[in-house]
This record gives sequence, C-alpha cells and structure tokens, in this order.
Amino acid sequence: MATVTALLQLSSQLAPVSDSPRLDVELLLCHCLQKPRSFLRTWPERKLTAAQQQQFDELLQRRQEGEPIAYLTGERGFWTLDLAVSASTLIPRPETELLVEHSLRLLAGRPQATVLDLGTGTGAIALALASEHPGWHIDACDVQPDAVALAEHNRVKHQLSNVRLFQSDWFTVVPAKRYQLIVSNPPYIDATDQHLQQGDVRFEPLSALVAERQGMADIETIITGAGNYLASGAWLLIEHGFEQAQAVQACFTAVGFSQVFSAQDLAGLDRVTGGQLIIASGAAADG
Repeated sequence: MATVTALLQLSSQLAPVSDSPRLDVELLLCHCLQKPRSFLRTWPERKLTAAQQQQFDELLQRRQEGEPIAYLTGERGFWTLDLAVSASTLIPRPETELLVEHSLRLLAGRPQATVLDLGTGTGAIALALASEHPGWHIDACDVQPDAVALAEHNRVKHQLSNVRLFQSDWFTVVPAKRYQLIVSNPPYIDATDQHLQQGDVRFEPLSALVAERQGMADIETIITGAGNYLASGAWLLIEHGFEQAQAVQACFTAVGFSQVFSAQDLAGLDRVTGGQLIIASGAAADG
C-alpha cells in the first residue's frame, strides 16, 4: 500500500478539474484515514490499509470526473460549523457567509430576535446564526424533504435547540408571525446560463440553482411576500447573482423597502441585497 507522501503526489492528476488539487487530495486522504490534516504532516510515511487504499482510489477517480469534494466526503465547513452535505442540497459556499455577516450586523446588540431562513438547504445560514446567538429563535424551511432532514441532522449534530426546521414552499406554511429578519439564498440562475455546465454545479440539484424569469422568479416571490411576515423596522436579506443587484434593488424599492443596499463578496462582486421595511402604525403588530 502507498504512503501518505506518495499519494499526495497524485494531486497533479486533479489539476484539470480543481483550483486546489493538493488540498483536494489532502481532504480525501483525511476522509479515508478519519484523521485531521495535521496527521498528514506528522505521519507522512503512514501506509494506508487495503480498504483505505481502495476507498481513496475510488474517490480520486470520482474527483477526476469532476464530482465535488463535499459530496465525496459528505461534509463542508461553513462559518464555524462542519456540516453534513448530500446531493439533495447545494454545497454551502464562502460567499454565502456574507448573509450571515450582514444578519449579525443588522441585528447587532439584540440578544433576542426572531429570524426566518427561507430555502435553508443544509441549514447553513440558520445554524450559523443560531450558533452565534443562542437567544435568537430561528425558523428555517425548505421545499425539499431531503433537505429538511439533512438540516435537522446538522442541527442535532451541533445541538442548536433554538432552530426549528420544517418543509415549506417559500411562505406556504410559514407560521403567521412577525420576524425581525428574513434571510434567503434562493435559486437565482437562469436556465440557459453556461455556468450550469461547469464545475461543481453540474452535480448539484437544479431545483436549488435555477429560477424562471432570468433567475428572478423566486427572488421576486420572496420580496413581494416578505411584508406579511416582517415586523416594522425588520430586514430582508437575499443572496443573488453578481449581475442581478440592480434588478433586485428595484424590486425591493417597488415593494416599499427603504435603506436598500447591496454588499460585495470577497471577489468584489455584488452578492447580497437587503432592505428595511417600515410598516405604518396600525397596519401590523410589531413582532
């Protein structure tokens, strides 16, 4: 059987499909060995067992075919959490942490708050917020039952009792209550977008990626429906495509949101748009 050092040399085989081939091989080795990455540096001459070698060879082949590392190992780090992932959900991405950052900023100084996460997937956003603020009560929903089950697995894994998960097609079965914040990373890619044929997204569920009306349909549904569930002075935050900020801002404004803004990700691309809803006195009770 090969040593850790020898297997790390195989990273060159992943160069055509990965921006980080050595890291990919390290993660696959850690998964097969059930060890942290520090183990690879501490025990470089460690030989894999026959079973570990077979597992590694199979995973390396699948990675060469483009399958995402997160689906191969069944996990992905997000915020401060290690989350289980599956082919039934999107893989949590670093850009989506921008939603978490701005949620924490907008509700800074509030030890208690009610939050709704629409289209929760793995539960990444809801669980990240819950981990930062045990006093916040967070409802999180997804239309896919497999996603809800996976998010519940992650909730239990991280012992976050302040999150409640349920199945819902956007607001369909959301409880009649008022939230201080609604946050969502909905499908926002147009069905004809060439990026759907590239990289990790080839393996991710189209239902979590693609929306009608040039990717705007679900975003518009959320913005137009949010007023029925937001307390006065509450915020709505939505992740979107880097070319959609102007259209998303226009939709926020048309519905009556104020203080509308867009925020850029680490690549300097517009990625999140938010706005505040002020409800006239007597129109709705504050939550």
